[in-house]
Amino acid sequence: MLQLAVILPTYNESRNIASMVDRLDKALAGITWEAIFVDDNSPDGTADVARAIGRADPRVRVIERIGRRGLASAAIEGMCATSAPVVAVMDSDHQHDPALLPLMLQAITSGECDVAYASRFAEGASTEAWGRPDRVKASGLANAIARKVTGVQLSDPMSGFFMLPATVLRADAHRLSGVGFKILLDILATVDAPLRVKEFPLNFAARAEGESKLDRTVVFEFLIGLYDKWLGRIIPTRFALFGTVGGLGALVHLSVLWVILHLFGADFAISHYPKEAAFIVGQTVAALTAMTFNFVLNNELTYADKRLRGFFPWVRGWIKFAATCAFGMLANIGVSTALVRVGFHAISAALIGIVLASVWNFALSSKFVWGKYG
Repeated sequence: MLQLAVILPTYNESRNIASMVDRLDKALAGITWEAIFVDDNSPDGTADVARAIGRADPRVRVIERIGRRGLASAAIEGMCATSAPVVAVMDSDHQHDPALLPLMLQAITSGECDVAYASRFAEGASTEAWGRPDRVKASGLANAIARKVTGVQLSDPMSGFFMLPATVLRADAHRLSGVGFKILLDILATVDAPLRVKEFPLNFAARAEGESKLDRTVVFEFLIGLYDKWLGRIIPTRFALFGTVGGLGALVHLSVLWVILHLFGADFAISHYPKEAAFIVGQTVAALTAMTFNFVLNNELTYADKRLRGFFPWVRGWIKFAATCAFGMLANIGVSTALVRVGFHAISAALIGIVLASVWNFALSSKFVWGKYG
């Protein structure tokens, strides 16, 4: 009878798969287990490596996700895809020690706790083998911020190595954000009934193969994950991100408009027709520039889980974005120009045009550029 499923989200981990399966086999001797590798369509063939192992070892399964990315959502999908009564999540890069799994399983099945997790900062834990004191400090800061925002009081709430009964996960899976940051914190901050948590000290190791995926995007995803748990139910996270990018785009728009008006010898206090023509030219160029700026940032940040990659997909995406934004841009130019003609200050007119265009841009680009038909 299946006792435990180990969920391992992967991206470009092809060189770590075989050795991780060997370590699981040794650590879980006497336990009936399966490993589910949830791969985000890694270009290095991680999913194919795992499939090859799975043909000889039925304990190894693969979920390959196309068009979806993210550590938290991968963990959720993997935990919901097993019939095992207990599920564990850990990294595939050998930084997490699978020797802790039997101890964690015993704590869960005995009823000692509802959640067992491995902490890098518990008494008896160590990060010396990691060899990255800078990241130890960064992780400590992230944990402090996470505790403050969510109220989850653990020594390492950002841990990616934990175990819990599958029924506990499935009961609240539909309420989890699955956005950008460690899934353990998401679970503990979401469930209504308090969960009993037991901490296991972890000797956190260096990566065995490959390169760390901790980059600026991961830091950004951590911040939006915290936002989602804090204010995401009031203002949807995706909309907030789109609006933030739009705000930056507005600054770009106004800067370009100022430069062009300055070159034409005009200013924002436009009062007669020749200068109005300068405004029309400036507003058009500024709108195109801001639109391109918004597309780049939205592709990298707002829709990072559906990011368009490669030159031709990127160009096609920009064309789709431009097409969906064309009406908004025309409305922007038309409305703002009409307002200038009736005496509005150029800045006020431009801002009103930007707001009208933004509503249209979010509605259509979400669907046709990065959404179902993107």
